[in-house]
Amino acid sequence: MESYDLGFMKLALAAAREASMREEVPVGAVIVSAGAVVGTGYNCREERQNPLCHAEIMAIQEASKALRSWRLDQCDIYVTLEPCVMCIGAVLQARMRRLVFGCRDPKAGAVESYTACVKISDSITNCRLPKVCLPMSLPRCFRRFFHA
Repeated sequence: MESYDLGFMKLALAAAREASMREEVPVGAVIVSAGAVVGTGYNCREERQNPLCHAEIMAIQEASKALRSWRLDQCDIYVTLEPCVMCIGAVLQARMRRLVFGCRDPKAGAVESYTACVKISDSITNCRLPKVCLPMSLPRCFRRFFHA
């Protein structure tokens, strides 16, 4: 873990709070390039009635637009919850440099909890994705979604 990770994770938590205020599952994501935030997203599936509107996907779209490239190989992504299969696939396809997530998701986490897609895709995309889990104490508004 790097010293700046906590600051960017706090920004991801702020995005998750925005989702919570909109009655969405409170997950937030922030993408950072050269020390600056280039993409932010939060879950908005209910609002948009679109199953693809996960926080990571929204942040990747914003970062790609800001950087004018689908290749985000100089970017780190900070997510409050371990990404699902769809989102880790998008992170890998974007060639992200690094993944930092706040807590594991035993129900759908596709990095190391439920399944380990990163190991599978390593051989497919030839992409190495260092990952860091920052053990967070979840704010009360997140607990109802993430604690069984």
